[in-house]
Amino acid sequence: MERGSGRLSRRRDDEMKHQLQGLLRSGHPTRTEEWHDPEPQADDDPEVPSSLVTSDRFEALRLELGRHLARTPFPAHRGDLLRVLRERHAPDPLTELVSGLPGDRTYHSVQDVAVAVHRP
Repeated sequence: MERGSGRLSRRRDDEMKHQLQGLLRSGHPTRTEEWHDPEPQADDDPEVPSSLVTSDRFEALRLELGRHLARTPFPAHRGDLLRVLRERHAPDPLTELVSGLPGDRTYHSVQDVAVAVHRP
C-alpha cells in the first residue's frame, strides 16, 4: 500500500488515466472534446496564395483508388479490379475510369492503376 502524500486522490488519478487512455493508446490526439479542436479560419485571416495549395488530381485519384482497392491481390487485370470496386461499392465515376482501361494489361499495384487511369 502506498503511503505517500500525492497531489491527487486515487479516484481523481484513475479518472485522469481514463481520460488519457485514447491518447496513450493511439499515440496522437483523439480530439474527443470540442474545446480541443483547432479554431476555424477567421474572416480576417490572410489568404494563402493558390500556388502554395497543392490540389493534385493524381494524388486524389490514387488515394481514392487505394481506399477502395485496399487488400486487393495484385497483380490484377481490369476485370478483377472492377469486381473489387463493385463489391466495395466504389463511386460510379471511379468504376467508369477503371472500366476504360485496356483489358489485356496486368496491373501490379494501385500506383500502376492510377497512372494508367490518369493518362490522357
